[in-house]
Amino acid sequence: MKKLILVLTLAGFVFTAFAQQQYTTLFESSGGIATPAYADVMAYYEKLAEDFSEVQLKKMGKTDSGKPLHLVILDKKGSFDPESWQAEGRLVVFVNNGIHPGEPVGIDASMMYLRDILQGKENWEEDMVLALIPVYNIGGHLNRNSTTRVNQEGPKAHGFRGNARNYDLNRDFIKTDTENSKSFQEIFQWLQPHVFIDTHTSNGADYQHVMTFIETQHNMLGGAAGKYMYEKLTPGLFSQMKERGSPLVPYVNVWGDVPENGWSQFKDSPRYSSGYASLFHTISYVPEAHMLKTYRQRVESMYKLFQSYTTVFERDREEIVTAVEADREAAKNQESFDFNYQIVKENPVKIDFLGYESGHKASEISGEPRLFYDRNKPFEAAVDFYDTYSPSLSIKKPNYYVIPQGWLKVVENLRRNQVHMKTVKADSTIRVTAYHITDFETLQKPYEGHYLHSNIQVRKTSQEVSLRAGDWLVPMDQSVNGFIMEVLEPQAEDSYFAWNYFDTILQSKEGYSAYVFEDLAADYLAQNPGLQEELEKKKAADTDFARDGSAQLRWVYEHSPWKEKEHMRYPIFRVD
Repeated sequence: MKKLILVLTLAGFVFTAFAQQQYTTLFESSGGIATPAYADVMAYYEKLAEDFSEVQLKKMGKTDSGKPLHLVILDKKGSFDPESWQAEGRLVVFVNNGIHPGEPVGIDASMMYLRDILQGKENWEEDMVLALIPVYNIGGHLNRNSTTRVNQEGPKAHGFRGNARNYDLNRDFIKTDTENSKSFQEIFQWLQPHVFIDTHTSNGADYQHVMTFIETQHNMLGGAAGKYMYEKLTPGLFSQMKERGSPLVPYVNVWGDVPENGWSQFKDSPRYSSGYASLFHTISYVPEAHMLKTYRQRVESMYKLFQSYTTVFERDREEIVTAVEADREAAKNQESFDFNYQIVKENPVKIDFLGYESGHKASEISGEPRLFYDRNKPFEAAVDFYDTYSPSLSIKKPNYYVIPQGWLKVVENLRRNQVHMKTVKADSTIRVTAYHITDFETLQKPYEGHYLHSNIQVRKTSQEVSLRAGDWLVPMDQSVNGFIMEVLEPQAEDSYFAWNYFDTILQSKEGYSAYVFEDLAADYLAQNPGLQEELEKKKAADTDFARDGSAQLRWVYEHSPWKEKEHMRYPIFRVD
């Protein structure tokens, strides 16, 4: 009998060892110096989905690489249905990995963390759903190399920042140039997550911390969710990570200075993943593991961060769901929305920082002074952290936006983001508020495939416009009102206008021959003495204009009925 018990016990040990071995990651088997190729990542998740009924691996859309984007879902109740999650009030957590495949810590940490949940080593409550993208930037991950992260310690080989079309996907969440971004938006809107986590590796200064992170800017998120995140969730994560021996610090947003002088919170505008998510009242984080720590340290710290999130989620699950859902409901009736947030350089908070003393020494290349950090001189200090932002623009929402049907990309993007629109049934006329672009600045060099506009100025007029059957009305009684206004109000810093969706209106399509228009202009001024008076005032106030006959003729044209109404008139209208 004893021999039988011994045999069964040994058999159990062998089976357990085998079970553990078949789910061992490359990170683990390499001693923490390697990360897997894309095919190996997917094979790993296929195995987990095959062996555990709590997991599904779903194809969720296209990417620029030609390969589909996958989503892994952990649902211990087995419904795998967002509608049922919402009906039951379950917490939905969404993790995105590999947006920058040269920063793969989240890829490896997620593989191990999900496995350990499934094997009972880590806890995950039934009332919580975990959804994760194994590798978002598949094209960049396939572009495997060991040189492009020159400032980073390991791993042996990794992917590249740009995607298959060389876009930085973490600038594409509003402009949506890539198939990756389109698929991400579809996934995000399908999941309706309460919390979003996008894993990264930092750049910048040297310091003792292994893990830093960006919480979406709490003033921009606002509402009950912003208050909860700032007052409870983030402090809870700091406490948990300190207990786990990997103390957190906010992303060290220092360029051209040293950390001990303090820094400002990184502003995650809507072009970034967390800024996009916050438009839908989702609590969002961008963990940034420190590039100069070993790859093993970085992955292990990301794993500890996942543990810390889970602990807080288990404690506050109901509060998180309630706060986020309340904000989404409140947005339907919110009267005005804020944009273009600016840092407030007053009243910083104090944060605990573990740094290294910095200094300057002669460069061996140029002989000029260069910055260095002395790891033999660690220090602890309370430093200033500026974490308050204030809006520079506030706009009252209209009752409706009017979108002429020809602006197909705008309509497609709104639809993808679950914006409800009504079709105009018959040709008609309607009074609207129209914007006229009066001034803007444009980058002189391309940024992510665009010449981005900024400092946009507008003039408003009330006018009647003709609608055609098939045009669109966007009612402003929706939970996604914040997203709608961010992309459709031209002065918003990440609006579709800023991202060049409407550049065709900036070029006049008609003109005049001066020798013909001279006589027409003279007759028009004679028939409109008020305009003649305005012209004379301008000539009196501007001597250069008074000496420039061509400029005066152009001025008359710009103020005449022959001037095309579409030039510089923003083609999306407001019904106020």
